Amino acid sequence: MALTCATAAAYLALTAAAVRKHPQQMGWVVGTVCVLHGALLALGLLGQEPRFGFAPALSVTAWLVAWVYALEWHFYPQLQMPRLVSWAGMFTVMLALVFPGHVLSASASAWLPLHLALGIASYGLIAVAVLHAWLMTQAEGRIRGAAQSLTGLPLLTMERLIFRFVGVGFGLLSATLLAGFLFGNHLYGAGHAIRWDHKTAFSLLSWLTFAVLIVGRLRFGWRGRLAIRVLYVGSGLLLLAYAGSRFVLEIVLGRSN
Repeated sequence: MALTCATAAAYLALTAAAVRKHPQQMGWVVGTVCVLHGALLALGLLGQEPRFGFAPALSVTAWLVAWVYALEWHFYPQLQMPRLVSWAGMFTVMLALVFPGHVLSASASAWLPLHLALGIASYGLIAVAVLHAWLMTQAEGRIRGAAQSLTGLPLLTMERLIFRFVGVGFGLLSATLLAGFLFGNHLYGAGHAIRWDHKTAFSLLSWLTFAVLIVGRLRFGWRGRLAIRVLYVGSGLLLLAYAGSRFVLEIVLGRSN
């Protein structure tokens, strides 16, 4: 409880620092946020009773987004961190406190945390790509209206960053799916090699959508609104794959599996 409140307070401080646009203060606050949130996640995943579910998955995703923005801000000091990152981080850590998820099965493999880490890392990078796409769309509209850009970066730089994140996220998603198909029995216990459930279906659909996006970008030069729409579709399917299915199981149906 104390660590959750401290992390939420740090995200509030990050919001205040982003409004003031004080570079030195931003660096300290972002570092504090990443450390506190990381410690909170480690306590939930590596404690005496490891738990995971839709809310912790969203919390890990928000933490990864904060880390990526911290690294980006280091290389692009002119980048303006959106307050949406702070609010999302604060919301997810509080949500994970209320809905900590189900206890991980004792029969599961010791490699399961790595499998989950790959999947959530793909979540985080795709989430960063979506946030960049939204910011780029807003910035483009403001530029057309002769207003100042929201991002502080040129639109072409933002577009390149979007597809870099999509490419790495797609690679991690591919590794996650491959590991699940090849080593399901070792990861989740006997009898769980491949389960053709909603999670598997949405994961494969999201993978296909991102594959189409990458091929369209490389082969046909997709960009702008078309590419962003395909990105949104793939991201929505990916969100439904784990967080959405776990939300239905844990909250709507009241089950752990």
